[in-house]
Amino acid sequence: MAYLTTTASGQPVLILKEGTTRSRGKEAQRNNIMAARIVGEVLKTTLGPRGMDKMLIDSLGDITITNDGAAILDEIEVEHPAAKMMVEIAKTQDDMVGDGTTTAVVLAGELLKKAEDLLDQNIHPTVLVSGYRKAVQKAIETINKIGLPVDIEDRETLKKVALTSMASKAVGPAKEHLAKIAIDAVKQIAEKRGDKMIADIDNIQLIKKTGKSLYESQLVRGLIIDKEVVHTGMPKKLENAKIALLDCPLEIEKTEISAEIRIRDPVQMKAFLDQETKMLKEMVDKIKDSSANVVFCQKGIDDMAQHFLAKEGILAARRVKQSDMEKLARATGGRIVTDLDDLTSKDLGEAGVVEERKIGEDKMIFVEKCKDPHSVAILIRAGLERMVDEAERAMTDALSVVSDVIENNKIVAGGGAVEVEIAKELRSYATKVGGREQLAIEAFADAIEVIPRTLAENAGLEPIDKIVELRASHDKKDGVYMGVNVFTGKIENMQENGVVEPLIVKEQAVKSAAESASMILRIDDIIAATKPKEGPPKPPSGEGPEGEEY
Repeated sequence: MAYLTTTASGQPVLILKEGTTRSRGKEAQRNNIMAARIVGEVLKTTLGPRGMDKMLIDSLGDITITNDGAAILDEIEVEHPAAKMMVEIAKTQDDMVGDGTTTAVVLAGELLKKAEDLLDQNIHPTVLVSGYRKAVQKAIETINKIGLPVDIEDRETLKKVALTSMASKAVGPAKEHLAKIAIDAVKQIAEKRGDKMIADIDNIQLIKKTGKSLYESQLVRGLIIDKEVVHTGMPKKLENAKIALLDCPLEIEKTEISAEIRIRDPVQMKAFLDQETKMLKEMVDKIKDSSANVVFCQKGIDDMAQHFLAKEGILAARRVKQSDMEKLARATGGRIVTDLDDLTSKDLGEAGVVEERKIGEDKMIFVEKCKDPHSVAILIRAGLERMVDEAERAMTDALSVVSDVIENNKIVAGGGAVEVEIAKELRSYATKVGGREQLAIEAFADAIEVIPRTLAENAGLEPIDKIVELRASHDKKDGVYMGVNVFTGKIENMQENGVVEPLIVKEQAVKSAAESASMILRIDDIIAATKPKEGPPKPPSGEGPEGEEY
């Protein structure tokens, strides 16, 4: 309906376009909260090591089986704008810290649920938002207070962090093997900038190939280039490789200008054709003079140039992706050259072995045994395509959390221990704040306990009993690290059990959840323009089929 109003004289005034819908006040808030909560409910059952998986089938019929919060929300096509904001939380969480997406979304849903009860008691949304803001500050303070420092050389702790992040993934007993690979990879690419350690996991290349088992996944101290050697006459394996990285074509550029060349003598014809060959030969000679025996070219390589390279025993690959070229430069210590005339032996990268191997159906070039590569590759294998995808998601999570710990070396106990401690601190803080905000802070404390409650629920335990036991254990002097052991059903010290997570993951999850909940609570009016109906397209001539007038 169009939104109408009338002037003093009773004249109708059209304000919004026809077909625009508008919902206001309580109704708008309710709709938003309900939509956002449903997204939280969808992810709830995937939380924790005992969480279940979701099977997602897209419009093309492709199947994804996962319990990774970010992957699930990425696949689901969400229509409601408030629900889309929940998808954004998961995206932010994934981009910032790479893990804890389910926690953030479930917490946001629960914060809205608790807020709804308070809205029914006529507490103003801005009071709630202000209370939530204070609660977040207190929660982050608490997280930092109970965080434990980590020595980044302590492989055992890094392994525990990686294993905790993969606990809910369906990679089974191969977790240990994958965790070891993740730690080796991140430690290899970590570098010191100023007084900070930076571990950018974009420098780790993940290559997936179906076949063999998860245990055959391996770390390559170098790179895997998804190309094959360009010429059959070239060597398939070279040791002590000197690698030239070229960002220029080994081809003769065709001229832009149409020109006419008049040849009166057959000898001139031959000289004209030979000139092109001679130029290509000179290009290959320049590469040979630099003492390179491997060439990775970002552009094309002419057939004739391939022949000359093969004759010189040089291994070459063409049309290598720019991102792979940059990684090759980091891995081999070479420099990407854009003009062949500038190529010298100083620009060459080095690798112990460059070899073309057949993996499954495809041929790939392995650049291995680099001295101190700042870019590495992980080859992920599994017998099933869905399993390879899930293993990749597990590996991404493990790499993210290990790099989080290396960059901000603090961890917290998992299993709901942090959340219960935050709730305890918030309840004692709420009484000091007083007023109506006190109710919002207490609501935040109740909401954050959704994490241990859901962990217990997914493990088939009695959630209320476990929350009561947890609160009691946290009231004791040394109960800070007590959480739910979902396998035994007991309340145990999570730090001793090795269930630990990066501090920054928890911090980001609390921030993201509170921000999106606050934003949704502040909306009291939704004005939606209708989408134009899509009819059949009009023919350009204005005539219909068989020449009829439209």
